[in-house]
Amino acid sequence: MELTWITITASLFMGIGAVLVFVFAVKRNYFRNLEDAKYQVFWSDVKELVESPPQEKKDEDSSQTHD
Repeated sequence: MELTWITITASLFMGIGAVLVFVFAVKRNYFRNLEDAKYQVFWSDVKELVESPPQEKKDEDSSQTHD
């Protein structure tokens, strides 16, 4: 029975801790502009794809030299 009370107490402390972290994050505006972060990641990936030159396949080049 003692282990049950320890488990319940630990889970209550973890729940209260999670609520406090959530309230802290909301008050510090950590959840503001979540969409902007998503688009920054997306557009940086697109920019890398556009700027990088296409890579040549080495297998095709080596097979042509063996003819």
